[in-house]
Amino acid sequence: MHSTAEDRVTVPEPQIATMADVAARAGVSVATVSRALRGSELVSAPTAARIRSAAAELGFSISRSASALATGRLGRIAVLVGGRLNSWFNGTILDAIYGRLRQADHELLIFRILGVADRDDFFTTLPARRNADAIVVVSFALSPAERSRLGALSMPIVYLNQRARGAASVAIDDAAGVRAGMRYLANLGHRRIAFARVENRVGLRYSAVERIDGFRSEQAVAGVPVADQLIVNAADVRDGDGLLGQLLAVEEMPTAVLVDTDELAISLLEAMSRVGLRAPQDLSVLGFDDHAMAASFGLSTIAQPVDALGAEAATMALTLAAGQAPPRKRVVMPTRLVPRHTTARPANG
Repeated sequence: MHSTAEDRVTVPEPQIATMADVAARAGVSVATVSRALRGSELVSAPTAARIRSAAAELGFSISRSASALATGRLGRIAVLVGGRLNSWFNGTILDAIYGRLRQADHELLIFRILGVADRDDFFTTLPARRNADAIVVVSFALSPAERSRLGALSMPIVYLNQRARGAASVAIDDAAGVRAGMRYLANLGHRRIAFARVENRVGLRYSAVERIDGFRSEQAVAGVPVADQLIVNAADVRDGDGLLGQLLAVEEMPTAVLVDTDELAISLLEAMSRVGLRAPQDLSVLGFDDHAMAASFGLSTIAQPVDALGAEAATMALTLAAGQAPPRKRVVMPTRLVPRHTTARPANG
């Protein structure tokens, strides 16, 4: 059976409202509509409310490109992240940044760097150029040449868990957090304490590397010579088996280990369970971060305020993007010790 012209139904194209339509419905000029939808203080509150109501009825919203032409700002903040987006730290940071930007009606633009090739490509092409009002660099340190390249973008830069001279930053004091953790273990009676860290950082220098400084300084205070300080390295955060093998191979088994990331500490706990060792009875385990799974494992840890770090970095970026100076250019947020079930006095203490 063939259709006829009468059988075919033509669906009309949807009518897209224009700024002129909004102006006509609100009884104002197009210029007044533009100012009101950009939040200009030149439009009275009642008029602005009437315009917003008319825009909502017509399904009209001002485009970001049009807004950028009028204000010179894109309403978009870029984030440069080292590592996978689905890691606990990066995911939590990005969620906090997005939440703060959403409150300010700004968009989030993400650039991810997994290794040297990504890094070279980003700093060669600088894709953030003209695409954002400010950029947040999350956790990994830039070389002087890379900082210079970002500076050429002529956009504000905020460093998260890294610091650069003269730049805005929000961070924790990694070394101070570990010092507090070491004192906690010492006060429990531990004298033979190991430090465990992830060795492979895929060419990116993270602020976590400073955690070993806190370990060394507290060992020095305790009178432990550098040669006797026990530091073990894991291939990655899942290498609990390799880490445990190193701890069991030393001449004198430590009674406690401070692990520089909760993910590695959790992997160590799983490896201990497989060979019949228990925490804290056989080995006290103290992590760092307060990962989302730390409480489920009963992991004692040094918590960093990841949500607050992300929100503060976003607030700084928004302030700088608006051409204003933040109340503080450098913000250092405190860590806190969270004792749970994996740490206790040594068995022979």
